[in-house]
Amino acid sequence: MNKLIIAIIVIVIGVGGFAFISSRENPAEEITREGTGAETSSEVSTESEQFDKVPQFTLSDYDGNQVSVNDFPGKILVINSWAAWCPFCVEELPAFRDLQELFPDDIAVIAIDRQESLSTAKNYTDNAGISDAYTFLLDPKDSFYRSIGGFSMPETLFVDSEGNVRIHKRGPMKLKEMVEKVNSILNS
Repeated sequence: MNKLIIAIIVIVIGVGGFAFISSRENPAEEITREGTGAETSSEVSTESEQFDKVPQFTLSDYDGNQVSVNDFPGKILVINSWAAWCPFCVEELPAFRDLQELFPDDIAVIAIDRQESLSTAKNYTDNAGISDAYTFLLDPKDSFYRSIGGFSMPETLFVDSEGNVRIHKRGPMKLKEMVEKVNSILNS
């Protein structure tokens, strides 16, 4: 019993520490297309000229329309895997709206919900006021998440206009970090 209590305390302290560190970003700081130079370490980034290609997918949007990864030619894709049960996922979804607004002609943000019903996903995004801000897709079989070797939540791919996965970010991000990653692709 004592070991269980100690384990719970360690987990609570770890989550609390992560939340405290994550919250230290200055919310009043203005974010622009130029970004801020923030760096993080929980990502897979390919620095060489050999990149993995984005997994091919065709999934339904909230209206039942089939949307393919190939429907966004010439755009940088920011593809996020999320679920309403994931607190870090839902916290960052509004930042993707802001990112899309900062780069309207350069990027397409796509949020792929993991194995939840249309009503669960759409109710969350409707309540957050973001359902029409960018592309939301449903993945009832969780095929996209499995195709990227997902093991954390959320996970986000930053894909260049030629379909190369340039950055695979595991874990949550703030807008500042998203802007930096898009700029790194635009400027390469």
